[in-house]
Order: sequence, then structure tokens, then C-alpha cells
Amino acid sequence: MTNGPYDVIGVGIGPFNLSLACLTQPIKDLDCLFLESRDQFNWHDGTLLETATLQTPFLCDLVTLADPTNQFSFLNYLKQTGRIYAFYAVLLDTDNFFVLRNEFNRYYRWAAGRLDNVVFNRDVEEIDYDEASGLYRVTCLNTKMGQRKTLLARRVVLGSGMVPNVPDACEAHRDGIVHTADYMRHREALRSKSSITIVGSGQSAAEVYYDLLGDIDRHGYRLNWLTRSSRLVPRELTKLTLQMTTPDYADYFYALPRPKRAALVEEIKAIFQGINPSLINDIYDLRYRKRLNGDVDTMLMSNTEITACARDEVTGRFQLTFHQSEEDKTFALESEALILGTGYRFKAPAYLAPLKERINWSDNGRIAVARNGSIDTTGGGIFIQNAEIHADGYLPPDLGQSCYRNSVIIREVLGKPYYPIEQSTAFQRFSAPESSPGAAVSAGA
Repeated sequence: MTNGPYDVIGVGIGPFNLSLACLTQPIKDLDCLFLESRDQFNWHDGTLLETATLQTPFLCDLVTLADPTNQFSFLNYLKQTGRIYAFYAVLLDTDNFFVLRNEFNRYYRWAAGRLDNVVFNRDVEEIDYDEASGLYRVTCLNTKMGQRKTLLARRVVLGSGMVPNVPDACEAHRDGIVHTADYMRHREALRSKSSITIVGSGQSAAEVYYDLLGDIDRHGYRLNWLTRSSRLVPRELTKLTLQMTTPDYADYFYALPRPKRAALVEEIKAIFQGINPSLINDIYDLRYRKRLNGDVDTMLMSNTEITACARDEVTGRFQLTFHQSEEDKTFALESEALILGTGYRFKAPAYLAPLKERINWSDNGRIAVARNGSIDTTGGGIFIQNAEIHADGYLPPDLGQSCYRNSVIIREVLGKPYYPIEQSTAFQRFSAPESSPGAAVSAGA
């Protein structure tokens, strides 16, 4: 690993930056390096339950939607590991292409292990900009050797992702709380508790509830699941609804007035944050089966928000306060364990502090993301892969957009497209067609 200057340094290796690493690997005109603080790739390893699946088809891999012939495709992974015919047989009896999350994590690890532009055990501590040279200085610590090194880059791509979200009411006791991001590490210990309460309404909360419900009669714990949402909201997976994750919709979104964008973000959350409908049905069916052998001690409640959280220092038990919004009633609940399935939020990494004046910020203190994924005042020096969707940034977490997003970044770096970038991928239009007053608009316009 030289000091550079590199054309691109990627910070953090999640699925989006791993995709960029794969797509830039064959480009001779680009010299790229990707840095990861962990010692190996692991994608949400705290949530890798045996039955958990993707919420996108397997074609949303690292490279296929940009380059189906790329060696780092999921199908090539299956071929190289001798499992492509077994996978083919699985699909014959599968209603969709949502493969196991564990399998995709293995695929990601397979790809990361074959890249020469990825370096692990490198914790990025600071990034600043040198005006004289026009280069970014990336200072990183080799966590195995304890050595620091400063690397130079013409552009930086941030892929360190988001952090677990902890409600304000629970912040004081977060060290004793399990977030679903860490569920697998605490899974067996949780089963020894007399009572477990899950808070949250997304896919991870549902997966954890389903997993714990499966063993409830064997371990005899009381299991509660409370959600702020009005119901268990299914993720909208219909084909036309998913058009709202396309680049066409992003163009439309960015062209709207900011107040409209802010209101729209709240309306479209179910597209990204809901639960797989099949899992909701599985939970109901499992609950029904458990009842056949005698009822189990479980409570599922919606319209209910956690408003206070205290913890007994001696017993370690949680004293929780909830508010049922429709009835406007407050009640208390005691639980030996508390699991938060409250999602993730974007937190600007500390290493960006020296670049504060070089980054575009929105009025609410969030990072403003341009249509090409850049966040810097030049519009092409610092890119971001994944952050919260808000009025000044439309970056859907959908893995199906990683290839498109990275094709755009590569185009911005090279000054020309390398992978074909589709100009339109949606079957519907979102904005009204241009027309003069009183003129008719044809159906095909």
C-alpha cells in the first residue's frame, strides 16, 4: 500500500463501497483503495439469523446491474464454490428471489477476499484537504501494528454507513440494552431471562420476535413486542411501488420544492422500513401453532411509544413507561431484558471534522447530498454511499441501487461513463408533462 495519490479512497467497506471496489477493479485508468477498520468483512453479523432473507432479489448483487459479465457476480460466486446447481434447484420451489442473508454475507466475504484494492484493520482517524496540492489527506491507524499513515487521494467516497438508533428515553441505559444489530451475540443469554421486551416496528424487530417466539414455550419467558407504528406495516414490495427507488424518481424528488420533499419523506417510509409480508404471515402462523398446545405469555401492541426507561442497579431489571397514542394512555411494564429494533441513523463521522467548511449542510444540520451523490462544495470531491433519506438527500438503502450509484461515481471520477448508465428505468412517470395552457397532452407524452 503506497501513500498515493489515489484517484479514490473509500472509507468503510459495506455493500455499497464493496460494490465500488469490485466495479473499479478492472478499470486500468483508476487507482483506488478501500479502507476498513474491522479485520474482515461482515454484513450486519449481529442479525444473521438462520432464516433471515434479503428484501431485494439476488440480482441486486455487487456488480450484475452494472456489468452482468463481471467476475464478482453472485452467480459466479455460486459457480466458483460449486453450488450453482443446488441454487437453481432452490429457485424451482421459491416464490421470489429473496435469498438467505447469511448466504449473501458469504458472497460478500468471498468477493472481498479476492480484491487487491481492499485493506482491513485500517481505522480512518482524520481526513483533511490540502489546498496547494488539491488532494485529500486520509490519516489511518493500522489497528494490528499500531502505526499511523497518511494517504493522499483526489476523491473520497464515504461508506461507513449508519449507527444503531437509540431512542432518547433509553439513552442513559444503552450499555445494558441489546440493539437488534447485536442480537446474535446476545441470543443465548437472552433466552435465560424471565421476560423480554422488544421495541420497534421494522424487519429486524420482526425477525427477532419470530426467533424468540419459536422458543418461548421451551424457555418460559414472557415476550412483549411494542411498536410506535399504527400496525405491523408491511414493506411495499409491489413492482410499481418499487419504481420509487429508481433513478427516475430521484430526479423527480430533487426537482420538488424543499417543503414538498420533507413531507414526502414521511409518506414513503414504508417502502424502505416495512416488514416482509411473508414474515408477518409467518409470525401469525407461529403464534397460532403455539396456541394449540396451550397459550404462551406474549403480548404484541401497536400505537405504543416508549417514553421512559429506568433500570434497577441491583436486579438489572428495566422499568419501562409506554404511551398508547390512540387511547392517550400511559402504562408501565417491567422487563428483565430490553431489545431495540429501532433502526439506524446517520451520524457524521468524527474524521470529517477538518472538512466541515467543505461539506454542504442542510438547515437541520444534516449533510446535503447532491443528485450525483456528492456532499462537498465542489460537487465532485467527496461522495457518500449511504445516509438517512431526508429532504436534502435521497439515497435509498435498496441494494438494487448500488450499481447505479457507483456507475455515476465512476463517471464523475473519470469524466465519462465506463459502465452504461440507463437514462430511464421506471415504467411510470412522476412529473407532469410540459404543455401550453389549454393544449391536450397525448397519452404517450
